[in-house]
Amino acid sequence: MSDVVNNAGESRYEMPVDGHKAILVYRRDGKVLHLVHTEVPEELEGRGLASKLVQGAFDDIRARGETIVPRCSYVSVWLKRHPAYQDLVA
Repeated sequence: MSDVVNNAGESRYEMPVDGHKAILVYRRDGKVLHLVHTEVPEELEGRGLASKLVQGAFDDIRARGETIVPRCSYVSVWLKRHPAYQDLVA
């Protein structure tokens, strides 16, 4: 399994796995990322990859000194389960 990568040109975080990509799409507003959609290909479902993708993206966002606005329902639920990342919410 690969690490989470910020594909800034496509405005999304990507995690390639087994020839597929899980993605977390965002819209940038300065140093704030509006996280709008998480998608895991059907072939990869049930492996906890969405959670790993979001955590990897959040770790990168924190390292860059940026914040987020959770617009994606999955991201909102994930944040409730991982309160250590609440400081990233703009």
